[in-house]
Amino acid sequence: MDLTMHWVGFATLVIFILAYAVVITEEMNHMRKSVPVLLAAGVIWAIIAGYYVQQGHVHETEAALERFLVEFAELFLFLLTAMTYINAMSERNVFAALRSWLIRRRFGYRQVFWITGVCAFFLSPLIDNLTTALVLCAVVLAIGHGNRRFVAPACVNIVIAANAGGAFSPFGDITTLMVWQRGHVQFTEFFALFLPSVVNYLVPAAIMSLAVPRDRGTADDVPVVLKRGAKRIVGLFVLTIMTAVSFHNFLHLAPFLGMLTGLAYLKLFGYYLQQTHARKLSDTPGYGTAGDIQAFDTFREVARVEWDTLLFFFGVIMCVGGLSFVGYLAEVSVYLYGEMGPTTANVLVGILSAVLDNIPLMIAVLEMNPPMGLDQWLLITLTAGVGGSLLSIGSAAGVALMGQARGQYTFISHLVWTPVIALGYAASVWVHLLISGG
Repeated sequence: MDLTMHWVGFATLVIFILAYAVVITEEMNHMRKSVPVLLAAGVIWAIIAGYYVQQGHVHETEAALERFLVEFAELFLFLLTAMTYINAMSERNVFAALRSWLIRRRFGYRQVFWITGVCAFFLSPLIDNLTTALVLCAVVLAIGHGNRRFVAPACVNIVIAANAGGAFSPFGDITTLMVWQRGHVQFTEFFALFLPSVVNYLVPAAIMSLAVPRDRGTADDVPVVLKRGAKRIVGLFVLTIMTAVSFHNFLHLAPFLGMLTGLAYLKLFGYYLQQTHARKLSDTPGYGTAGDIQAFDTFREVARVEWDTLLFFFGVIMCVGGLSFVGYLAEVSVYLYGEMGPTTANVLVGILSAVLDNIPLMIAVLEMNPPMGLDQWLLITLTAGVGGSLLSIGSAAGVALMGQARGQYTFISHLVWTPVIALGYAASVWVHLLISGG
Protein backbone atom coordinates (compact mmCIF):
# COMPACT_ATOMS: atom_id res chain seq x y z
CA MET A 1 0.00 0.00 0.00
CA ASP A 2 1.20 3.49 -0.86
CA LEU A 3 1.02 5.41 2.42
CA THR A 4 3.11 8.43 1.43
CA MET A 5 0.13 10.80 1.75
CA HIS A 6 -1.42 8.96 4.69
CA TRP A 7 -1.04 9.85 8.36
CA VAL A 8 0.99 6.64 8.80
CA GLY A 9 3.54 7.85 6.26
CA PHE A 10 3.73 11.33 7.77
CA ALA A 11 4.22 9.85 11.24
CA THR A 12 7.08 7.58 10.16
CA LEU A 13 8.78 10.45 8.36
CA VAL A 14 8.55 12.79 11.36
CA ILE A 15 9.83 10.11 13.73
CA PHE A 16 12.85 9.42 11.55
CA ILE A 17 13.69 13.11 11.15
CA LEU A 18 13.46 13.67 14.93
CA ALA A 19 15.62 10.63 15.64
CA TYR A 20 18.25 11.67 13.15
CA ALA A 21 18.28 15.20 14.52
CA VAL A 22 19.32 13.68 17.86
CA VAL A 23 22.04 11.66 16.08
CA ILE A 24 23.46 14.76 14.37
CA THR A 25 23.67 16.61 17.71
CA GLU A 26 25.44 13.70 19.46
CA GLU A 27 28.42 15.89 20.36
CA MET A 28 26.11 18.28 22.25
CA ASN A 29 23.60 15.93 23.86
CA HIS A 30 26.14 13.15 24.61
CA MET A 31 23.59 10.45 23.79
CA ARG A 32 24.94 7.43 21.94
CA LYS A 33 23.79 7.55 18.32
CA SER A 34 22.29 4.06 18.45
CA VAL A 35 19.68 5.01 21.06
CA PRO A 36 17.40 7.32 19.01
CA VAL A 37 17.49 5.21 15.84
CA LEU A 38 16.74 1.98 17.73
CA LEU A 39 13.72 3.62 19.34
CA ALA A 40 12.62 5.16 16.05
CA ALA A 41 12.91 1.81 14.24
CA GLY A 42 10.65 0.09 16.76
CA VAL A 43 8.04 2.85 16.73
CA ILE A 44 8.03 3.18 12.92
CA TRP A 45 7.43 -0.52 12.31
CA ALA A 46 4.87 -0.71 15.13
CA ILE A 47 2.84 2.07 13.47
CA ILE A 48 3.08 0.45 10.04
CA ALA A 49 2.22 -3.03 11.32
CA GLY A 50 -0.69 -1.69 13.39
CA TYR A 51 -2.27 -0.10 10.33
CA TYR A 52 -1.71 -3.20 8.17
CA VAL A 53 -3.34 -5.43 10.81
CA GLN A 54 -6.36 -3.10 10.85
CA GLN A 55 -6.64 -3.55 7.09
CA GLY A 56 -6.50 -7.34 7.41
CA HIS A 57 -2.91 -7.71 6.11
CA VAL A 58 -1.13 -9.69 8.79
CA HIS A 59 2.00 -11.15 7.19
CA GLU A 60 3.21 -8.44 4.77
CA THR A 61 5.09 -6.39 7.36
CA GLU A 62 6.58 -9.51 8.92
CA ALA A 63 8.02 -10.62 5.58
CA ALA A 64 9.41 -7.14 4.85
CA LEU A 65 10.98 -6.93 8.31
CA GLU A 66 12.69 -10.28 7.86
CA ARG A 67 14.23 -9.11 4.58
CA PHE A 68 15.76 -6.06 6.25
CA LEU A 69 16.90 -8.22 9.16
CA VAL A 70 18.79 -10.54 6.80
CA GLU A 71 20.47 -7.50 5.21
CA PHE A 72 21.59 -6.25 8.62
CA ALA A 73 22.71 -9.70 9.77
CA GLU A 74 25.07 -10.07 6.79
CA LEU A 75 26.55 -6.63 7.44
CA PHE A 76 26.75 -7.23 11.19
CA LEU A 77 28.60 -10.55 10.94
CA PHE A 78 31.03 -9.13 8.39
CA LEU A 79 31.83 -6.09 10.53
CA LEU A 80 32.00 -8.13 13.73
CA THR A 81 34.88 -10.14 12.28
CA ALA A 82 36.65 -7.10 10.83
CA MET A 83 36.37 -5.14 14.10
CA THR A 84 37.61 -8.12 16.11
CA TYR A 85 40.72 -8.38 13.94
CA ILE A 86 41.34 -4.64 14.30
CA ASN A 87 41.02 -4.94 18.08
CA ALA A 88 43.36 -7.93 18.10
CA MET A 89 46.00 -6.06 16.08
CA SER A 90 45.64 -3.09 18.40
CA GLU A 91 46.05 -5.32 21.47
CA ARG A 92 49.20 -6.86 19.94
CA ASN A 93 50.67 -3.31 19.52
CA VAL A 94 50.60 -3.28 15.70
CA PHE A 95 49.27 0.27 15.46
CA ALA A 96 51.30 1.54 18.41
CA ALA A 97 54.47 0.21 16.75
CA LEU A 98 53.60 2.01 13.50
CA ARG A 99 53.01 5.24 15.41
CA SER A 100 56.28 4.86 17.33
CA TRP A 101 58.26 4.17 14.16
CA LEU A 102 56.94 7.32 12.45
CA ILE A 103 57.58 9.52 15.48
CA ARG A 104 61.15 8.31 16.02
CA ARG A 105 62.13 9.18 12.44
CA ARG A 106 61.89 12.90 13.37
CA PHE A 107 60.47 14.02 10.04
CA GLY A 108 59.72 17.69 9.38
CA TYR A 109 56.13 18.94 9.62
CA ARG A 110 55.61 19.01 5.87
CA GLN A 111 57.10 15.51 5.54
CA VAL A 112 54.77 14.24 8.29
CA PHE A 113 51.85 15.90 6.49
CA TRP A 114 52.54 13.88 3.34
CA ILE A 115 53.57 10.64 5.09
CA THR A 116 50.45 10.48 7.28
CA GLY A 117 48.24 11.39 4.32
CA VAL A 118 49.70 8.73 2.03
CA CYS A 119 49.59 6.15 4.85
CA ALA A 120 45.93 7.01 5.48
CA PHE A 121 45.13 6.62 1.79
CA PHE A 122 46.64 3.13 1.57
CA LEU A 123 45.71 1.85 5.05
CA SER A 124 42.01 2.73 4.95
CA PRO A 125 41.18 0.23 2.16
CA LEU A 126 42.29 -2.52 4.57
CA ILE A 127 41.42 -1.41 8.11
CA ASP A 128 38.60 1.13 7.42
CA ASN A 129 38.83 4.91 7.39
CA LEU A 130 37.93 5.51 11.05
CA THR A 131 40.66 3.30 12.56
CA THR A 132 43.20 4.66 10.08
CA ALA A 133 42.37 8.26 10.96
CA LEU A 134 42.65 7.66 14.72
CA VAL A 135 46.03 5.92 14.45
CA LEU A 136 47.61 8.60 12.25
CA CYS A 137 46.07 11.50 14.16
CA ALA A 138 47.93 10.23 17.23
CA VAL A 139 51.17 10.60 15.25
CA VAL A 140 50.28 14.17 14.22
CA LEU A 141 49.42 15.18 17.80
CA ALA A 142 52.61 13.65 19.20
CA ILE A 143 54.80 15.46 16.66
CA GLY A 144 52.80 18.69 16.53
CA HIS A 145 52.94 19.47 20.28
CA GLY A 146 49.98 21.88 20.06
CA ASN A 147 51.21 23.62 16.88
CA ARG A 148 47.80 24.39 15.40
CA ARG A 149 49.28 25.65 12.12
CA PHE A 150 50.46 22.08 11.56
CA VAL A 151 47.90 19.96 13.43
CA ALA A 152 44.75 21.47 11.85
CA PRO A 153 45.66 21.01 8.16
CA ALA A 154 47.31 17.65 8.93
CA CYS A 155 44.07 16.37 10.48
CA VAL A 156 42.04 17.67 7.52
CA ASN A 157 44.51 15.92 5.24
CA ILE A 158 44.11 12.61 7.12
CA VAL A 159 40.31 12.79 6.92
CA ILE A 160 40.38 13.43 3.16
CA ALA A 161 42.96 10.70 2.54
CA ALA A 162 41.18 8.11 4.69
CA ASN A 163 37.83 8.75 3.02
CA ALA A 164 39.36 8.77 -0.48
CA GLY A 165 41.33 5.58 0.15
CA GLY A 166 38.27 3.83 1.52
CA ALA A 167 36.28 4.55 -1.63
CA PHE A 168 38.09 2.10 -3.91
CA SER A 169 37.88 -0.95 -1.62
CA PRO A 170 34.91 -2.94 -0.29
CA PHE A 171 36.63 -2.94 3.13
CA GLY A 172 37.36 0.79 3.27
CA ASP A 173 33.92 2.07 4.20
CA ILE A 174 30.51 0.78 5.21
CA THR A 175 28.98 2.18 2.02
CA THR A 176 31.40 0.33 -0.27
CA LEU A 177 30.82 -2.85 1.73
CA MET A 178 27.05 -2.58 1.26
CA VAL A 179 27.38 -1.97 -2.48
CA TRP A 180 29.65 -5.01 -2.78
CA GLN A 181 27.39 -7.27 -0.73
CA ARG A 182 24.38 -6.26 -2.82
CA GLY A 183 26.29 -7.39 -5.92
CA HIS A 184 26.14 -4.07 -7.81
CA VAL A 185 29.95 -3.86 -8.02
CA GLN A 186 32.31 -6.85 -8.01
CA PHE A 187 35.47 -6.87 -5.90
CA THR A 188 37.94 -6.15 -8.69
CA GLU A 189 35.66 -3.52 -10.24
CA PHE A 190 36.16 -1.22 -7.25
CA PHE A 191 39.75 -0.64 -8.36
CA ALA A 192 38.42 1.44 -11.27
CA LEU A 193 37.92 4.12 -8.60
CA PHE A 194 41.63 4.17 -7.68
CA LEU A 195 42.60 7.05 -9.98
CA PRO A 196 39.55 9.23 -9.10
CA SER A 197 40.32 8.58 -5.42
CA VAL A 198 43.95 9.61 -5.90
CA VAL A 199 42.80 12.84 -7.57
CA ASN A 200 40.30 13.46 -4.79
CA TYR A 201 43.13 13.30 -2.25
CA LEU A 202 46.03 14.92 -4.12
CA VAL A 203 44.25 18.08 -5.33
CA PRO A 204 43.42 19.47 -1.86
CA ALA A 205 46.55 17.95 -0.27
CA ALA A 206 48.87 19.73 -2.71
CA ILE A 207 47.23 23.07 -1.96
CA MET A 208 47.05 22.57 1.82
CA SER A 209 50.69 21.48 2.04
CA LEU A 210 51.75 25.01 1.07
CA ALA A 211 50.29 26.26 4.36
CA VAL A 212 52.14 23.68 6.50
CA PRO A 213 55.29 25.04 8.20
CA ARG A 214 58.63 23.46 7.35
CA ASP A 215 59.70 23.21 11.01
CA ARG A 216 60.86 19.90 12.44
CA GLY A 217 59.01 18.18 15.28
CA THR A 218 60.81 17.29 18.52
CA ALA A 219 58.68 14.41 19.76
CA ASP A 220 60.37 11.70 21.82
CA ASP A 221 59.00 8.21 21.84
CA VAL A 222 60.32 4.88 23.09
CA PRO A 223 60.30 1.92 20.70
CA VAL A 224 57.20 -0.25 20.94
CA VAL A 225 57.73 -4.02 20.98
CA LEU A 226 55.23 -6.08 19.03
CA LYS A 227 53.58 -8.67 21.21
CA ARG A 228 53.94 -12.33 20.36
CA GLY A 229 51.90 -13.33 17.31
CA ALA A 230 51.29 -9.77 16.07
CA LYS A 231 52.68 -10.33 12.58
CA ARG A 232 50.88 -13.63 12.23
CA ILE A 233 47.56 -11.99 13.16
CA VAL A 234 48.14 -9.39 10.42
CA GLY A 235 48.76 -12.28 8.02
CA LEU A 236 45.58 -14.03 9.17
CA PHE A 237 43.63 -10.83 8.56
CA VAL A 238 44.89 -10.70 4.98
CA LEU A 239 44.02 -14.40 4.59
CA THR A 240 40.53 -13.68 5.98
CA ILE A 241 39.95 -10.97 3.39
CA MET A 242 41.10 -13.35 0.66
CA THR A 243 38.72 -16.01 2.00
CA ALA A 244 35.75 -13.61 1.98
CA VAL A 245 36.53 -12.50 -1.59
CA SER A 246 36.95 -16.11 -2.74
CA PHE A 247 33.66 -17.19 -1.14
CA HIS A 248 31.89 -14.34 -2.92
CA ASN A 249 33.59 -14.52 -6.33
CA PHE A 250 34.09 -18.26 -6.85
CA LEU A 251 31.52 -19.99 -4.63
CA HIS A 252 28.81 -17.29 -4.92
CA LEU A 253 28.35 -17.27 -1.16
CA ALA A 254 27.74 -14.14 0.90
CA PRO A 255 31.06 -12.52 2.01
CA PHE A 256 30.11 -12.67 5.70
CA LEU A 257 30.54 -16.46 5.64
CA GLY A 258 34.13 -16.09 4.46
CA MET A 259 34.77 -13.50 7.18
CA LEU A 260 33.38 -15.79 9.88
CA THR A 261 35.61 -18.56 8.56
CA GLY A 262 38.48 -16.09 8.97
CA LEU A 263 37.32 -15.41 12.53
CA ALA A 264 37.85 -19.12 13.17
CA TYR A 265 41.46 -18.68 11.95
CA LEU A 266 41.97 -16.02 14.62
CA LYS A 267 40.33 -18.09 17.34
CA LEU A 268 42.44 -21.14 16.53
CA PHE A 269 45.59 -19.02 16.64
CA GLY A 270 44.34 -17.39 19.84
CA TYR A 271 43.95 -20.87 21.34
CA TYR A 272 47.57 -21.59 20.43
CA LEU A 273 48.73 -18.32 22.05
CA GLN A 274 46.81 -19.16 25.22
CA GLN A 275 48.13 -22.70 25.46
CA THR A 276 51.76 -21.60 24.96
CA HIS A 277 51.56 -18.41 27.00
CA ALA A 278 53.33 -19.58 30.17
CA ARG A 279 55.93 -21.72 28.41
CA LYS A 280 57.01 -18.86 26.12
CA LEU A 281 57.30 -16.28 28.91
CA SER A 282 61.04 -16.68 29.53
CA ASP A 283 62.51 -17.54 26.14
CA THR A 284 60.77 -15.18 23.70
CA PRO A 285 62.59 -11.88 22.95
CA GLY A 286 60.53 -8.90 24.06
CA TYR A 287 57.88 -11.04 25.70
CA GLY A 288 56.55 -9.71 28.98
CA THR A 289 57.09 -6.07 27.94
CA ALA A 290 54.51 -3.43 27.03
CA GLY A 291 51.88 -5.07 29.21
CA ASP A 292 52.09 -8.48 27.52
CA ILE A 293 51.45 -10.37 30.73
CA GLN A 294 47.84 -11.45 30.22
CA ALA A 295 47.25 -14.26 27.74
CA PHE A 296 45.64 -13.34 24.41
CA ASP A 297 41.86 -13.87 24.44
CA THR A 298 39.82 -13.54 21.24
CA PHE A 299 36.55 -13.24 23.17
CA ARG A 300 37.96 -10.20 24.97
CA GLU A 301 38.56 -8.61 21.57
CA VAL A 302 35.01 -9.45 20.48
CA ALA A 303 33.70 -7.73 23.62
CA ARG A 304 35.68 -4.58 22.70
CA VAL A 305 33.88 -4.27 19.35
CA GLU A 306 32.15 -0.90 18.79
CA TRP A 307 28.65 -2.10 19.64
CA ASP A 308 27.16 1.38 19.48
CA THR A 309 28.13 1.58 15.81
CA LEU A 310 26.72 -1.87 15.01
CA LEU A 311 23.41 -1.12 16.74
CA PHE A 312 23.29 2.23 14.93
CA PHE A 313 23.51 0.35 11.61
CA PHE A 314 20.60 -1.84 12.70
CA GLY A 315 18.45 1.15 13.63
CA VAL A 316 19.22 3.03 10.42
CA ILE A 317 18.58 0.02 8.18
CA MET A 318 15.24 -0.60 9.88
CA CYS A 319 14.22 3.07 9.80
CA VAL A 320 15.09 3.50 6.12
CA GLY A 321 13.45 0.15 5.42
CA GLY A 322 10.26 1.43 7.02
CA LEU A 323 10.30 4.56 4.86
CA SER A 324 10.87 2.36 1.82
CA PHE A 325 7.96 0.08 2.78
CA VAL A 326 5.67 3.10 3.14
CA GLY A 327 6.64 4.27 -0.36
CA TYR A 328 8.76 7.38 0.14
CA LEU A 329 11.95 6.02 -1.40
CA ALA A 330 10.10 5.06 -4.59
CA GLU A 331 8.85 8.66 -4.89
CA VAL A 332 12.33 10.09 -4.30
CA SER A 333 13.86 7.64 -6.77
CA VAL A 334 11.49 8.73 -9.54
CA TYR A 335 12.43 12.37 -9.02
CA LEU A 336 16.19 11.96 -8.50
CA TYR A 337 17.05 9.21 -10.95
CA GLY A 338 14.18 9.72 -13.38
CA GLU A 339 13.84 13.49 -13.79
CA MET A 340 17.30 14.71 -12.72
CA GLY A 341 19.28 11.79 -14.13
CA PRO A 342 21.65 9.41 -12.33
CA THR A 343 24.83 11.49 -12.70
CA THR A 344 23.31 14.62 -11.15
CA ALA A 345 21.54 12.57 -8.49
CA ASN A 346 24.68 10.68 -7.46
CA VAL A 347 26.75 13.87 -7.26
CA LEU A 348 24.08 15.51 -5.10
CA VAL A 349 23.93 12.48 -2.80
CA GLY A 350 27.68 12.84 -2.28
CA ILE A 351 27.34 16.53 -1.39
CA LEU A 352 24.44 15.75 0.94
CA SER A 353 26.61 13.18 2.74
CA ALA A 354 28.71 16.07 4.06
CA VAL A 355 25.73 17.05 6.23
CA LEU A 356 23.98 13.72 6.73
CA ASP A 357 25.78 10.45 7.37
CA ASN A 358 26.58 8.59 4.17
CA ILE A 359 25.30 5.30 5.61
CA PRO A 360 21.55 6.11 5.64
CA LEU A 361 21.95 7.84 2.28
CA MET A 362 23.55 4.75 0.73
CA ILE A 363 20.98 2.48 2.34
CA ALA A 364 18.26 4.67 0.82
CA VAL A 365 19.86 4.48 -2.65
CA LEU A 366 20.20 0.70 -2.36
CA GLU A 367 16.55 0.43 -1.35
CA MET A 368 15.52 2.62 -4.30
CA ASN A 369 17.63 0.33 -6.51
CA PRO A 370 17.47 2.69 -9.51
CA PRO A 371 18.27 1.15 -12.90
CA MET A 372 21.94 2.15 -13.25
CA GLY A 373 24.93 0.69 -15.04
CA LEU A 374 28.26 -0.15 -13.43
CA ASP A 375 29.66 3.33 -14.12
CA GLN A 376 26.88 4.97 -12.09
CA TRP A 377 27.11 2.49 -9.21
CA LEU A 378 30.82 3.26 -9.07
CA LEU A 379 30.01 6.97 -9.13
CA ILE A 380 27.63 6.78 -6.16
CA THR A 381 30.21 4.66 -4.34
CA LEU A 382 32.82 7.36 -4.96
CA THR A 383 30.67 10.37 -4.11
CA ALA A 384 29.13 8.84 -0.98
CA GLY A 385 32.61 7.89 0.21
CA VAL A 386 34.45 11.15 -0.41
CA GLY A 387 31.60 13.65 -0.13
CA GLY A 388 31.77 13.45 3.66
CA SER A 389 35.21 15.10 3.51
CA LEU A 390 33.62 18.44 2.63
CA LEU A 391 32.77 19.05 6.31
CA SER A 392 34.28 17.68 9.51
CA ILE A 393 30.89 16.30 10.55
CA GLY A 394 30.43 14.51 7.23
CA SER A 395 32.32 11.34 8.12
CA ALA A 396 33.09 9.18 11.12
CA ALA A 397 36.79 9.97 10.67
CA GLY A 398 36.18 13.72 10.91
CA VAL A 399 33.93 13.46 13.97
CA ALA A 400 36.41 11.18 15.75
CA LEU A 401 39.36 13.48 15.07
CA MET A 402 37.49 16.51 16.40
CA GLY A 403 37.32 14.65 19.71
CA GLN A 404 40.89 13.36 19.56
CA ALA A 405 42.44 16.73 18.61
CA ARG A 406 39.98 18.84 20.57
CA GLY A 407 40.66 22.55 20.25
CA GLN A 408 43.21 22.09 17.45
CA TYR A 409 41.10 20.43 14.74
CA THR A 410 37.60 21.91 14.76
CA PHE A 411 34.60 22.37 12.49
CA ILE A 412 35.84 25.84 11.53
CA SER A 413 39.44 24.77 10.89
CA HIS A 414 38.07 22.15 8.48
CA LEU A 415 35.57 24.58 6.92
CA VAL A 416 38.46 26.88 5.94
CA TRP A 417 39.63 24.20 3.51
CA THR A 418 36.19 23.21 2.18
CA PRO A 419 36.64 25.13 -1.13
CA VAL A 420 39.82 23.19 -2.04
CA ILE A 421 38.22 19.92 -0.86
CA ALA A 422 35.26 20.70 -3.14
CA LEU A 423 37.74 21.25 -5.97
CA GLY A 424 39.13 17.76 -5.36
CA TYR A 425 35.59 16.36 -5.19
CA ALA A 426 34.68 17.89 -8.56
CA ALA A 427 37.98 16.76 -10.11
CA SER A 428 37.49 13.17 -8.95
CA VAL A 429 33.96 13.05 -10.39
CA TRP A 430 35.24 14.48 -13.68
CA VAL A 431 38.07 11.91 -13.84
CA HIS A 432 35.65 9.04 -13.18
CA LEU A 433 33.23 10.23 -15.87
CA LEU A 434 36.15 10.66 -18.25
CA ILE A 435 37.40 7.13 -17.61
CA SER A 436 33.97 5.50 -17.73
CA GLY A 437 32.84 7.52 -20.75
CA GLY A 438 29.85 8.86 -18.82
